[in-house]
Amino acid sequence: MKKIYLCVLLIFSILFSVKAQDSVDSSKNVYTEARYHYYLKTILLFNEYLDTDSGSFNTTQLRFLHPIANKAWNLRVDLPLISTNSNSENQTGIGDIGAGISYIPYLNHKTGGIAFRARVISNSATDPARGSGKWVFAPAVFYGKYIRKDKILWIASLENQLSFAGSDNRDNINVTAFENYLMFIIGKNWIAVDAAFRYNATNKGYPNNAFVEFGRRITTNDMAYIHPSVGFGNHKSYNFGIEVGMLILF
Repeated sequence: MKKIYLCVLLIFSILFSVKAQDSVDSSKNVYTEARYHYYLKTILLFNEYLDTDSGSFNTTQLRFLHPIANKAWNLRVDLPLISTNSNSENQTGIGDIGAGISYIPYLNHKTGGIAFRARVISNSATDPARGSGKWVFAPAVFYGKYIRKDKILWIASLENQLSFAGSDNRDNINVTAFENYLMFIIGKNWIAVDAAFRYNATNKGYPNNAFVEFGRRITTNDMAYIHPSVGFGNHKSYNFGIEVGMLILF
């Protein structure tokens, strides 16, 4: 299944210009830099449907992000509820719970920003069909920059997912993903395109995916989006999917 970067992408795009401008007005104090005001308390609730060759997966996920230290750091927790639907049986239960931490070493309105993230995805699914059966470590690096001031945002990311423990009966995980996200901001709305290119070193496959996203900022702190997606490449993880979500900043 594809991995979601939406919290990083949306908060980056919406807060980037505001917080960077704040830092210009009081640049004498290092702790007024944009990166020290980047993260906010955030709740993301989304539902994702994926069609695969062996059946469908429907994931309802709650993601909570909380700034720590000087707000250049961020703690993230993912709680997935997964329903599987195949020819043999239908099941619903908790998927693999994940947690991670992110850090922004650099963020500038003109030259862009860099962020690092490290996640651990636990082998916690209540049934093998709803999880990988492995403990996974996933480090990632992000770079973002406005191509056109406050209107077009480009974010690139590189992530590696590597299993380090878990069931001996499940395949090891070693997947590297290079993802590019391009967002066009139109007032309170946005349209985005994304393509993720992956290499699975375990099965020598390329489980790539791409999506188009339509979103709207409903209030100052609330945003909603929808994006259809498609999987492609050798050993792709799914055929097509659709995701609908709500993002709340507080």
